[in-house]
Amino acid sequence: MKKSDTTEDRPASELISKRIAELADWRGETLAKMRQLIKEADPDVVEEWKWMGTPVWSHAGIICTGESYKDKVKLTFAKGASLQDPTGLFNASLDGNARRAIDISEGDEVDASAFKALIHAAVALNSAKLKPAKKTKS
Repeated sequence: MKKSDTTEDRPASELISKRIAELADWRGETLAKMRQLIKEADPDVVEEWKWMGTPVWSHAGIICTGESYKDKVKLTFAKGASLQDPTGLFNASLDGNARRAIDISEGDEVDASAFKALIHAAVALNSAKLKPAKKTKS
């Protein structure tokens, strides 16, 4: 049986909004801003609540997660190592084979256009994995 992505039978989007409100400082503002950019980049994005309280944005697979720590907001792209990042937004988890992350500290500005381009690229990569392989003649 598939586990629900809600807690207390509440939609994930509501739980993410609650988390943002609970942060009540620059981290909440930053997470809200990045959430808005994700939704602008992909209006069909699905918000999920996983791993005991982590906001997750998906489209044909996980795009990224949004974690908050004392000194940063971390957006981890599940397949970030496979994405082109010409502006160098990825600044964390650079040694892994799959993930890449963007750590945002207080006062940091993220290039909205470059971030949206990463969202588009992640969705395209996820969607490409769903397409059946073309048959070749033998």
